[in-house]
Amino acid sequence: MKRLSGKTALVTGSSRGVGKLVAEALAKEGARVLVHGRTLEACESTLALVRAAGAEAKAYAGEMSKPEDVDALAEAVLADFGGVDILYNNAAVMSVWTEDISAQDLSDWSRVFQINAYAPMRLTTKLLPSIKARGWGRIVNVTSGIDKTWQLAAYGASKWALDKWTDDLGAHLAGSGIIVSRMDPGWLRTDLGGPNADNAPETVLPGAMVPVMLPDDAPQAQFFRAQELRDAKL
Repeated sequence: MKRLSGKTALVTGSSRGVGKLVAEALAKEGARVLVHGRTLEACESTLALVRAAGAEAKAYAGEMSKPEDVDALAEAVLADFGGVDILYNNAAVMSVWTEDISAQDLSDWSRVFQINAYAPMRLTTKLLPSIKARGWGRIVNVTSGIDKTWQLAAYGASKWALDKWTDDLGAHLAGSGIIVSRMDPGWLRTDLGGPNADNAPETVLPGAMVPVMLPDDAPQAQFFRAQELRDAKL
């Protein structure tokens, strides 16, 4: 039997990039995969990969920049499947690059924080009771290793906020059977990372699956770097 058979996983931002790769990897382990993108049309290629791996799949559309869309996504998943076992908070955007920190646009900060921090926090809060009811779960928050690139201050700060949330959530979930982790995919040649990034998107695996496949006694709120886990044995 595949190790995630009977489990339901929601991967936000899985119409492309890291999310698409993770969705297919989850399907290969037997999970039902709920694919998310801005539009249903954008999800079609990921749905095809998941189904080709022999897994059940369903797509959901929603803008993570809109709190009402985040709520609607959670409500739809709860209505369709009663919730999830695995929540992979992957959807994110980059902030505007600026060489003048005094001229940073606060509206850009608001946009980036809404998508990168507030949306995963909101979605997790909405779905957490369904995960608790199962007595087993994995929550993975995709973070970043950026900490010195002041030209991308809003992006870095949003990921630090997500890291803090991960720490606090881990403390809350101690002993619950639900393990929350953070995962840094590294600098990848995706739409988010751009064409000059160091690493091909495919190098995010198998490392991106490590926090999903953790044993039940694993510590909470661990920080995993996918590029350091290229030889990981799942």
